[in-house]
Amino acid sequence: MRRDHIESTEKEPPLKREKRPPWLKVKLPLGTNYIDVKSIVGTHRLNTVCEDARCPNLGECWSRGTATFMILGDICTRSCGFCAVKTGRPDLLDTDEPRRVASAARKMNLHHVVVTSVNRDELADGGASIFAETITRLREAIPGVTIEVLIPDFKGETDALHKLVEVRPDILNHNIETVPRLYSTVRPQAGYKRSLDVLRYYKIHGLTTKSGLMLGIGEEKDEIKAALEDLTAAGVDIVTLGQYLQPSRHHLPVDRWVTPEEFEYWKEFGLDIGFRHVESAPLVRSSYHAEEHV
Repeated sequence: MRRDHIESTEKEPPLKREKRPPWLKVKLPLGTNYIDVKSIVGTHRLNTVCEDARCPNLGECWSRGTATFMILGDICTRSCGFCAVKTGRPDLLDTDEPRRVASAARKMNLHHVVVTSVNRDELADGGASIFAETITRLREAIPGVTIEVLIPDFKGETDALHKLVEVRPDILNHNIETVPRLYSTVRPQAGYKRSLDVLRYYKIHGLTTKSGLMLGIGEEKDEIKAALEDLTAAGVDIVTLGQYLQPSRHHLPVDRWVTPEEFEYWKEFGLDIGFRHVESAPLVRSSYHAEEHV
């Protein structure tokens, strides 16, 4: 029997990745703490950057009973070349989210809480008011809690930035992520200078500031040095450096595997140029061991 049309049954080839070096092996999630964290997060209808950004340390952190809350929904208005979080048109703003974050953190018995978010560029203040409300709710729910926020740039709008000055988180984190030359592909809707200005603004207002870089996404070593020096010039206190890992075939490829020895070099370099604390290793992420940075 003649067939005029034959549909292709070929599937898209799998993402080809170089074999990861042994120092990038991660722990599998296990134990009652992991189960408890997963249950509490689900019951409170919350998002975590651990899951949405496919953090390699999810198993280790959740097994220790910690997680990083991601507020303002799970859909980002930006399309960074490295990030696994969904891009699109976000849902309506969930104004009850700060209460649920505080309730979940209390049930998890957290004494240090890290809160981050997607970008919400369609909001007048970028979601800064929800960050502020979350900080207030956490302090009401957990006396003595310390709080770190990892914020977007709020498009550099002073009114939005000032909403966090008013509630004064213990650590204000904003990642520059990469070197200036790569911004058009890594962070196309962001600006290197704007991110430095955000960090400088919070330092001027007396907050402890923190930032971070991914390595292995195409930067050169002299560019890493220059970026770290820019961060110290902006008054940043704490810096994190970790290996970039490609989350899918649609994201930027890994340019190179950075060795543990090189990460140790950057730690020493960072301390030498004035950072108070440097977390530098292949699996380091923004909130990795965050309680030790307070």
